[in-house]
Amino acid sequence: MRSLAFLIEYDGTDYAGWQNQPNGTAVQEVIEGAVETAFGVKTAVVGSGRTDAGVHARGQVAHVHLPEDAHQIPTDKVLVALNTRLPRDVRIRAVQNVDADFHARYHPEWREYVYQIALEESVFTRRFAWTPELPYDIDHLVAAAPLFEGRRDFTTFSKLNADTPSYVCNVHLCRVEPVDGLLVIRIRADRFVYGMCRSIVGAMMAVARRKMSANDVHQAFEHADRSLQASLAPAHGLILNRVRYPDGLFTDASAF
Repeated sequence: MRSLAFLIEYDGTDYAGWQNQPNGTAVQEVIEGAVETAFGVKTAVVGSGRTDAGVHARGQVAHVHLPEDAHQIPTDKVLVALNTRLPRDVRIRAVQNVDADFHARYHPEWREYVYQIALEESVFTRRFAWTPELPYDIDHLVAAAPLFEGRRDFTTFSKLNADTPSYVCNVHLCRVEPVDGLLVIRIRADRFVYGMCRSIVGAMMAVARRKMSANDVHQAFEHADRSLQASLAPAHGLILNRVRYPDGLFTDASAF
């Protein structure tokens, strides 16, 4: 058996998310189709995280285990072999051989998402950044970010998922960075639960609009009650930016 890891970027606008599902085309589906065509075998492509519909990725990582009867494409040719078979809104950025026990989903040390808020409306950011229509205080937005750092139960700041046994996550970093006409909210954690990033950004915006206070956020954590949740931020501003593995897989690849 041969095992490969892929570093993947995609524009999630026209996809129903990463994971295969019956009600729409998924990113996983189109990559598995490219792998089947290129290697002549049908096999699963397993991603590091299941991004929602409309969410993008700059640093998604996935693995594939190829059986012995797969076409023997040299590793340095796999990138071209797959990208020529993929739609233009999905690109494989890098390919690397990995051990047979490597697992893209279970082995990361941390994952990092960025959420982009545009300071003014532009046709060049509309697919990848949220331009809020209502006013908000940037200083309050910045001050709200650290409220979400630490090991917490994120039940309030998530969507219900019957397959999630625990909503406890350790957020290593949550901060706001100004970058070229954008406010970039960088969130790094050991794991994320369904809807967590969009809920965090939505709550931060509620604080920035003085609809929630810092104490309200603390109380929301304590009560673990989704009825206390602010509106989720739109999906199109969210990007899976980077996934860190203990062996440094794809460390040299560019990330925002």
